[in-house]
Amino acid sequence: MVLLKTPLFSWHQTHGGRIVDFAGWSMPVQYESIVAEHLATRQVAGLFDVSHMGRVFVEGPQALSWLEGLLTRRVADLAVGRARYTLVTGVDRTAVKATTAPVILDDALVTRLADADNGTPRLLLVVNASNCPRVIRWLESQLPASGVQLTDRTAATAMIAVQGPLVFAAEGLLRQVCAADTTSMLAALPVYGAAETTIGETPAIVSRTGYTGEDGVELVVDAAAAVSLWERLLAAGGDRGVRPCGLGSRDTLRLEAGMPLYGHELNELTDPFAIGLGRAIELDGRTFPGAAELVARRGAGGRQRVGLQFEGKRAARPGDMVLPPGTEQACGEVTSGSFSPTLGCGIAMAMVEPAAAAVGTELEAAVR
Repeated sequence: MVLLKTPLFSWHQTHGGRIVDFAGWSMPVQYESIVAEHLATRQVAGLFDVSHMGRVFVEGPQALSWLEGLLTRRVADLAVGRARYTLVTGVDRTAVKATTAPVILDDALVTRLADADNGTPRLLLVVNASNCPRVIRWLESQLPASGVQLTDRTAATAMIAVQGPLVFAAEGLLRQVCAADTTSMLAALPVYGAAETTIGETPAIVSRTGYTGEDGVELVVDAAAAVSLWERLLAAGGDRGVRPCGLGSRDTLRLEAGMPLYGHELNELTDPFAIGLGRAIELDGRTFPGAAELVARRGAGGRQRVGLQFEGKRAARPGDMVLPPGTEQACGEVTSGSFSPTLGCGIAMAMVEPAAAAVGTELEAAVR
């Protein structure tokens, strides 16, 4: 299989990125080290190429009402310049348990952009690389005869995440690369706020979002502008410790922040309420695919997502059993695990029985 490449692929190769296959894309997993890149993001700022994530633009007079019927978060009342975390539900006969019943196809970020010149709504849906093809297939199968235009611009654009305390600092990265009025406008963005502006001379969609637990922005730009913008950001902060980061540190950062990852904490048949994603579900009176099933699941009990902190540096891995101390009867299973550079010990997320889910409960993991 020929792997896909982001507009920054050659830069990664030239500058020491260790390239791996991630969801069909050639992506850097690290440069110097995962720990160094993790700590740089926590203490200064890190740059992440996240261009492998799908970017689907939706436009037309019926765009809001159409997405309102397909996503678990409300879209009809989404204001220009705001984003919402949501789930995409639909029918996928290639799912774990192929069925005509709706399943969770992905988690996503939906952003309302400025309306088109003719006044029609424009939105951007960002989805995971591993799920992008099937999400697009599902959306295309649901398109009305008119009123909605769906455009996959993943290959035509790049996406760069700039994360860490230096991003919005008084003499931070944005101040170094943006005009003063642009810097002030971006600094005023709320979390999950978005704007279309220019970074230097580069047109960009900027959202105050991320997947690290740090403040920062995600930038969507034309593919041809990716390298120059990336290098400008590094030049602005390199002498203060800003560095390029791979997907390895992005994973340890999101794990420390307790953020779920599709394929680990979240899959086609997950109960979103059990993993703490009730905020991504707005049910009252809505009819998106799977709404009735989610109403039935709410409050049904079952295993719950918890965070684990280990006594030593060794971490449990996905699939390792979680047990009450001194027993051999599993009460749960690890979904993600790693060494935590911030805490200096192993951490994990796991799905455990309700009796083992209380904060402070002592558990053991059968580390393989």
